[in-house]
Amino acid sequence: MGRAFEYRRASKEARWDKMSKLFPKLGKAITMAAKEGGVDPDMNPKLRTAIATAKAQNMPKDNIDAAIKRASGKDSADIKTIFYDGKAANGVQIIVETATDNPTRTVANVKAVFNKNGGELLPSGSLSFMFARKAVFHTDLVDMDLDELELNLIDFGLEEMNKNDDELIIIGDYTSFGSLNEGIEKSGLKIKKGNLEFIPNSTISLNDEALEQIEKLIDKLEDDDDVQAVYTNIE
Repeated sequence: MGRAFEYRRASKEARWDKMSKLFPKLGKAITMAAKEGGVDPDMNPKLRTAIATAKAQNMPKDNIDAAIKRASGKDSADIKTIFYDGKAANGVQIIVETATDNPTRTVANVKAVFNKNGGELLPSGSLSFMFARKAVFHTDLVDMDLDELELNLIDFGLEEMNKNDDELIIIGDYTSFGSLNEGIEKSGLKIKKGNLEFIPNSTISLNDEALEQIEKLIDKLEDDDDVQAVYTNIE
């Protein structure tokens, strides 16, 4: 009984710890989307998708509303998206996406994580030709003709569609984010997550030991409050 209780308590604490880090990042994404394209989700596909992503992670409505409201506050004017390039052992390339109101703090933190975990911060833009910026949407897997869906979405900017056990992954050029979002919604699919992501032009595979080392570096980067996402060329 005691062990079971400790396990449940540890699991609950882990969930709370995850939410305490995840919700602020989701909130920043919503605020920045609203700041960029307006606070009306019906007129702003990026905001609509950011809200859908937050809801899929069980972010409370009050938090979502507060994040939208922050877009019109003076504090949001100072938040900027900044990308940092880095490398690690075994040819691993890393792009770190941040949302920050203090770039001096953020770059110092990111550089420290690389230095302490066998990596190195590179000059900005060093990896720009090794990754492609793409609009990536994750939707529920539904019972429909996927060939027909693919043909329909090509008109909205679809480049690639993949299926795994429980979802569809729909990919297009970053310039097609709004139109592809519209096409997915018109097809009756529910968006679980959508964002602009960096996709590597080529990937590498790592053995378990090397992968474990890189995962520690990525975990440390993702723990930083200013870091929104981390992209790598790992297979």
